[in-house]
Amino acid sequence: QVQLVESGGGLVQPGGSLRLSCSASGFIFSTAYMKWYRQPPGKERELVAGIDRFGNTNYVDSVKGRFTISRENAKSTLYLQMNNLQPEDTAVYYCNLRIVTSEFWGQGTLVTVSS
Repeated sequence: QVQLVESGGGLVQPGGSLRLSCSASGFIFSTAYMKWYRQPPGKERELVAGIDRFGNTNYVDSVKGRFTISRENAKSTLYLQMNNLQPEDTAVYYCNLRIVTSEFWGQGTLVTVSS
């Protein structure tokens, strides 16, 4: 079955960096459109970035120029490099896969940006 396991979250000071990873299994990762979402405390989940099978990417405006989504198909792993983190980036980050009408989520990894 599909499994998505995020890692790499933690506490970081404003201006710092983190790299999140999402290890995937149970489907053909190399052909999948993969996404990162986040859910800030008390707010709704929002799309952060997506990457298609060809490496084409898109980002929400608030993270453009600071975050980079990438994939390593040989390892079935999705990444999110986050630079110049700000307190408003504090959230639980999830990787996401949609296959037809089915949505799959990992357990999430918490990113806290605070001094």
